[in-house]
Amino acid sequence: MAQYDVIIIGSGPGGYVCAIRCAQLGLKTAVVEGRETLGGTCLNVGCIPSKAMLHATHSLHEAEHNFAKMGLKGKSPSVDWKQMLAYKDDVIGQNTKGIEFLFKKNKVDWIKGWGSIPEAGKVKVGDDTHNAKHIIIASGSDSANVPGAEVEIDEKVIVTSTGALELASIPKTMVVVGGGVIGLELGSVYARLGTDVTVIEYLDAITPGQDAEVAKQFQRLLQKQGLKFITGAGVSKVEAKGGKATVNYALRKNDSQHELKADTVLVATGRKPHTEGLGLDGLGIKMTKRGQIAVDDGYATSVEGIYAIGDVIEGPMLAHKAEDEGMALAEILAGQAGHVNYDVIPGVIYTHPEVASVGMTEEQLKEEGRDYKVGKFSFMGNGRAKANFAGDGFVKMLADAKTDRILGCHVIGPMAGDLIHEVCVAMEFGAAAEDLARTCHAHPTYSEAMREAALACGDGAIHA
Repeated sequence: MAQYDVIIIGSGPGGYVCAIRCAQLGLKTAVVEGRETLGGTCLNVGCIPSKAMLHATHSLHEAEHNFAKMGLKGKSPSVDWKQMLAYKDDVIGQNTKGIEFLFKKNKVDWIKGWGSIPEAGKVKVGDDTHNAKHIIIASGSDSANVPGAEVEIDEKVIVTSTGALELASIPKTMVVVGGGVIGLELGSVYARLGTDVTVIEYLDAITPGQDAEVAKQFQRLLQKQGLKFITGAGVSKVEAKGGKATVNYALRKNDSQHELKADTVLVATGRKPHTEGLGLDGLGIKMTKRGQIAVDDGYATSVEGIYAIGDVIEGPMLAHKAEDEGMALAEILAGQAGHVNYDVIPGVIYTHPEVASVGMTEEQLKEEGRDYKVGKFSFMGNGRAKANFAGDGFVKMLADAKTDRILGCHVIGPMAGDLIHEVCVAMEFGAAAEDLARTCHAHPTYSEAMREAALACGDGAIHA
């Protein structure tokens, strides 16, 4: 067997990015992947297919609600569900084949099969054992079940995000357990397709950890789109019988018991690290209390020569966080100074409107006792947004009261997931809100709303 500098277990965003960077830096690299295609959960059954479905159903929404206002007359389009799923599958195929091409281009070997680590320096795949100076665990995560509840997921009636992306037909009713990113994105998809969607969230507000003002506005806008919400409710049981599902839940404020019936139940209560079958117990690799792999600042585990990145270690379970860690670790192994700034990792929810955030929330700043100022600007004051029926939402900029340094930004509105990155760049360079406010922004663009929020941190926005 070939001697590798690096073997990476898992070809998701963390694994494949790490592999390509390792190869670019002159390290002989292989990736172990047991799926038929590369790309991990993200490209196969996560980020990419869900965005395809969000795009398709948003286009349907535009045709049904906004085309006539612009003088585009005609029958509303009908939904060919099989064709929509085929479109989604084609998008997956284009992306996964793209990773395969990049592996060949960069001379990264794909070792096909599921890997385990019998000892440091060795990776076993099937009957073969491969040697490597460095082994990187980038095995990602799995959908988590409802904590403390009786739920048997069959991926037909009671589904995770994987099953929700390939339902045999569009359900008339759906219950989503969990008011986080996955549940709200896929709930939006089906609500646009005509499904009666009810979201049950254990906490008193959706999108836990999000800026409270944004979360409140977000829920209001989703309700206008037809989604229903039951917050402060704990699910105790989900049962499938005769092709239908029953959800039992209790309201936490008074412990009253309730029942909901639906064609489909989507369990979207988060994700858990995927470490089964890797042989970590036998290696004595130290784990955290939450079942993650413990690593140091250089992503090294407690066993020399073995590293971990992405969803299997602490931090937000985000594809781009895993990618950054993959690049940083590759650079460290090549003798460079790899680094990830965990204070500047954006989060995005790809509904319509989109929600994006980076840095600290107002609640966190209050908890720290930090002296800060707020600059807000509504998209109703943005000419481009009004022209495109996208005036819902706002930008909220948070800056240090004394230094004016940007501490965080929270956006709910059109293209929020793209707009947030000018703030990310600004924060990486320690910019003040005034720096962003004095930067010329093209007109008319959505990005002017970012500048206006920065101006609002000073003498005031122009169009407010």
